Amino acid sequence: MHDIVAFARSRGILCQGAAPRPTPRVCYCLGVTSVDPQRGAALLFERFISRERNEPPDIDIDFEHERREEVLQYVYGKYGRERAALAATVIMYRPRSALRDLGKAFGLSLEDSGRLASTMQWWDGSAAMAERLREAGFDPQAAWLQRLLPLAQELVAFRASRATSRSTSEGS
Repeated sequence: MHDIVAFARSRGILCQGAAPRPTPRVCYCLGVTSVDPQRGAALLFERFISRERNEPPDIDIDFEHERREEVLQYVYGKYGRERAALAATVIMYRPRSALRDLGKAFGLSLEDSGRLASTMQWWDGSAAMAERLREAGFDPQAAWLQRLLPLAQELVAFRASRATSRSTSEGS
């Protein structure tokens, strides 16, 4: 990880390391990230080096997308294609998770975001949405809600369109 980050930084490629606890301490020690996690919270470093764990650390590094290919070619050239893998995560929103995340993005409290998400019931479709919103204490005509609901539909539709285009392209 250190080698790959050092390569990216030597070429001016933006990168950021990310890791679940307690691996951020290891990332800091390796120079993968410049943020000292010890300043923010006490981390259980021993969990990372525990014999019972018996697995390598989970360290993710994000590179600026315009120059990611340069990093990939460096890794392939230095370590070989047979020793390298590319992993990606794509969020596929369902209606409730889209409403919950957008509620947070619109500044709703966690409680209100959860209440908004609970208005979505798969069995009654969008016809009953206004009534459910009222029951949950929201004004269906509120301007912010009129902006949020179409965005939630776009997020869910994006999932469906991506799945459709992927299966179409795989069949070609």
